[in-house]
Amino acid sequence: MTGVSPEWPAFAREIDATLAVQSQYVLYGNLRDHFLVRPGGGSPALRSLRDLLWQVLEPSGYQTLLCYDPVDGLMVHPQEPDALDAATRLLGGKPGNQPPSLARLRADLTAFGRPQEAGETPVRGAFVIDYASRLVVSPEQLDPAERDFFLFCLKSSRTALPLFQPGTVRPGPLYNPVVWLVDGERDLPSWLTAGNELIRAISVPSPDFGDRQATARLLAGSFPGGRPDPEVCDAFAEQAEGLALRQMVDVTRLARDRGLGFTQLPDAVRTYKLGVLDNPWRRGFLRERIREGETSVPGRIVGQDAAVTKTLDILKRAALGLSGAQAAQSSSRPRGVLFFAGPTGVGKTELAKTVAALVFGDESAYLRFDMSEFSAEHAGDRLIGAPPGYVGHEAGGELTNAVRQQPFRVVLFDEIEKAHPRILDKFLQVLEDGRLTDGRGTTTHFSECVLIFTSNLGMVGSEVRPGMPYELIERTIKAAIGDHFTRVLGRPELLNRLGDNIVVFDFVGAEAAGRIFELQLANILRAVSDQHGLEVLVKEPARSTLREWCTADLEKGGRGIGAALESLLVNPLARALFERPPGRHGPVTVTGMRRDGPTVTLELA
Repeated sequence: MTGVSPEWPAFAREIDATLAVQSQYVLYGNLRDHFLVRPGGGSPALRSLRDLLWQVLEPSGYQTLLCYDPVDGLMVHPQEPDALDAATRLLGGKPGNQPPSLARLRADLTAFGRPQEAGETPVRGAFVIDYASRLVVSPEQLDPAERDFFLFCLKSSRTALPLFQPGTVRPGPLYNPVVWLVDGERDLPSWLTAGNELIRAISVPSPDFGDRQATARLLAGSFPGGRPDPEVCDAFAEQAEGLALRQMVDVTRLARDRGLGFTQLPDAVRTYKLGVLDNPWRRGFLRERIREGETSVPGRIVGQDAAVTKTLDILKRAALGLSGAQAAQSSSRPRGVLFFAGPTGVGKTELAKTVAALVFGDESAYLRFDMSEFSAEHAGDRLIGAPPGYVGHEAGGELTNAVRQQPFRVVLFDEIEKAHPRILDKFLQVLEDGRLTDGRGTTTHFSECVLIFTSNLGMVGSEVRPGMPYELIERTIKAAIGDHFTRVLGRPELLNRLGDNIVVFDFVGAEAAGRIFELQLANILRAVSDQHGLEVLVKEPARSTLREWCTADLEKGGRGIGAALESLLVNPLARALFERPPGRHGPVTVTGMRRDGPTVTLELA
């Protein structure tokens, strides 16, 4: 029979159920959190791990909990006369106050595990070793004293005997267990736990949505009114995805400190996660700016009306907080996700910059990673930082550092198909959970970012050609992307996370090419005017000739037009300006152009 309610956390129920067969436990994971309990099926409450362990053990006749850590040494829990008396009888004397050390810990464990003498009143207790991950520098490279200590613990786990205690709810036999609290399962020597059926490793998980939901309703009582709408509590629980219950308590404290009500907890969660108060997504003028973008963006991204329209639709969805609204819990995912695919040089990167300027009012909010630089598996360390013990570990990752510094930004991953498949797994975590943990153990949240991936998939070895109907181009490229992620990479789940956010760009047509030519020509002439105070005019028929030359081959899109302008106009213009006498003023007029092989000569007036 057990005294533990089925409403206790699962790991606590596992400890209670196995006290008759385990002499030691290794608890790892979410140890520093609060834990939600409903004693006797009553009102829920939050308890620390130490309090929870005691409330698990006490109903089974345990009388004291001895707690050791490398800072404070040995303490008794709870600090009550009965527990202190039980600890004295269990140890064969009062707990000492010597400085903590492995030698002192071994002495305490020796006293704790001593056989009880005939006629001695049996005492049930447990011995908790906190911060056990910090007892040694390396669990696999022990010095002689450390090795001897853990060898003693190994032998103790096998020689310990369960204890009978008549007159209790569970008269026995139950062990007086040693409980190790560690950060990770491998923080103790492997030979201590491997193959040792008397030591049980138990993971303490992070809270699930149900835990966060119950905690939100519990914390509602600390705000005026006391019983907010359950929908508000559920929204708080969704916003708190990735947070511990202890952090939810901190969020409510922050909210009260900022004078926020319970309904404003999403703002408090964002402030807690990101460390910023201002939220660009909630600025009143954002809707108007996106609406104006329906007119201004097509003038900047020429000939891509379908791609621009779909991109703006996704931005509208992001601005309203409706990205992933079809999912039960989606609040921590990125604000927007876009996958730009299609021919090279058609405006994919330019549209990413435009999105940054449109939403955040600043192109510097745009961060680009060339994924061709991440073709090796170890290159992923650049994104999130090297693991502990490796060179550069302290520096963190380029991606995680940048997003923590500025959580509201557009992140562009250019030519994503060139990244190593293992690196793509990191994107899967970002798309699903909206967060990444770097090599230093620091969590970075992407919930306010727009993530943009670009790709040329479907352009090589396919039937896609200029002049094809856009619908056919879109269908063919999407099929190629699906085949790449599913069959080539074996990552269909990543494709599923992208959903219908794949935006396919069209080839640059003749009409769009003419407009791109005029825009880029105007940029060149403006640059000459700004830097040299010189007006350059390109008159007919030179203008028509230049346009014809620059738009003859549209395979490389707008980038190809720009390269042609540089070769056919900028180079000969620079040569002509070098030959121009210093101090000569007045406009320079290009009236004609001559082409002699690769060399172009301008006729100037």
